[in-house]
Amino acid sequence: MRKKLALAITGVATAFALTACGSSEPTADAAATLDPANPTVIKVGASPVPQADILNFIDENLAQEAGIDIDVVEYDDYVLPNTSLADGSLDANYFQTEAYLATEMKEKGYEFAHGAGVHVEPMTVFSKKFDNAEDVTEGTTVLLNNDPVNQIRGMRVLEEAGLLKNIADDDSVLTVEGDKEKNPLGLVLKDANAEQVPQYYMSDDSIGVAVINGNFIVQANLNKDEILAQESGENNPNANFLTWRDGEETPAIAKLEELLHSDEVRDYIEKTWNDGSVIAAF
Repeated sequence: MRKKLALAITGVATAFALTACGSSEPTADAAATLDPANPTVIKVGASPVPQADILNFIDENLAQEAGIDIDVVEYDDYVLPNTSLADGSLDANYFQTEAYLATEMKEKGYEFAHGAGVHVEPMTVFSKKFDNAEDVTEGTTVLLNNDPVNQIRGMRVLEEAGLLKNIADDDSVLTVEGDKEKNPLGLVLKDANAEQVPQYYMSDDSIGVAVINGNFIVQANLNKDEILAQESGENNPNANFLTWRDGEETPAIAKLEELLHSDEVRDYIEKTWNDGSVIAAF
């Protein structure tokens, strides 16, 4: 059984702390109580791309033999997957990074555990006006994600591309825009919800550069020829993973965690997103 529920966009969570959050390996014996003839349903919330795609691949190709049946619930925002997990509407979710989860847990008191990283959606710098990062001119308008975790990731990519300098972990568009040392080109830094950044980039000619999350690159079908710079996947701490309520590592969750790190899933990721917009993290 599999069903999808597309939920309306409600905006990206606002968070202000970047703290560490430890992972927790499922301790349940995944094979002990799972029966392929009577699979256990596990309800998982996920972003549409690539998380739901990966879960659907597992559900269609690997789950039944493993004794689980994944009920995929799609969310178009970064808030509801955690509130739904906390209130018991979901058994697990798959959409977030360690830094984002740590902030959510600190700010909202969630008691969650998570597995190992599955994939990275690299932050990518796009421009319709410039062919190379070194061509970006003074005063160019740059659009970034407005949630603090991904905004600092975006500014790090801009720093690696030579457009910003000496970015600190607690920086934001507000602290950097007027700082001549950090912003020597006097770039006009703006931000918006993650799902809106590609929309504005495609429709607003005043935006010279945009830094876009990998999953929204796929959804918006952006032109890869417009890429100026991209976050590296190697040793990237921003991998997405499976999250569940702490202390509720059921056999079905343990089995799904195992399947998410299977050779079949790695091959699926590499073949489906061969443009590098999604990278396996294992």
